[in-house]
Amino acid sequence: MISPPGRWAASRCAASLAHGIRTALAAGLLLSATGCATSVANWIAQTRNHQGDVALAHANDTDAAESYQLALKVAPHDEHAREGFVTVQLRLAQKAFTDSKFEDAIDALALAAKYSPNDDRINALRGQIEQAEIKRDIVVSNFPSYKETSTNIRRTFGAVRRSSEEIGASIARFEYTYDTNDLTKAIRESYELNAEIARTTTRLVNLRQLAESGAPESNPVESLAPPASLLPLP
Repeated sequence: MISPPGRWAASRCAASLAHGIRTALAAGLLLSATGCATSVANWIAQTRNHQGDVALAHANDTDAAESYQLALKVAPHDEHAREGFVTVQLRLAQKAFTDSKFEDAIDALALAAKYSPNDDRINALRGQIEQAEIKRDIVVSNFPSYKETSTNIRRTFGAVRRSSEEIGASIARFEYTYDTNDLTKAIRESYELNAEIARTTTRLVNLRQLAESGAPESNPVESLAPPASLLPLP
């Protein structure tokens, strides 16, 4: 039979042991939960990264950006997600820049800079956009209708390319028909094409002059009107 002091000591020992067991179990559960949460976060990040890579490979920049951003929400330091997000934002910025949407381009670069500060690619593109904004203001001030004129000139050069292909087709036809009339046709079209290119080049030079210095108000710019084309209609 255990004396009262002995029973008290045994009870205290049992209580201490139970406390230790509970502490150990709690610590184990904490470590297990933490490890599980980390594993889940890594799995989500990897899944989103894969989705982003696939979208990026198929030039689906919007979906790629969203996937990488979701990966970064659960794994902010994931290098793959950070690099993927920066890459896609650079592509979005370049596209916006090409479409003359300068504000959208700057916004995309700002997002990219959050994950890659002092990035030479970001700084270089931002510099190009800022210079383009300055030059745009100058061109618009000097020659507000530059866009229409530029579009007409590009359209003419597109027709020149098609005419050049037709000349090549006439020469190729001679190679199996042996008919010199095919060569005569190619020569005639070549002269016409050269004349068209000369006229269009003059318009292009005038466009540059107007964009740089502006057109005199007292002198209407007749040379920029679309000329009577000798090229066949497309």
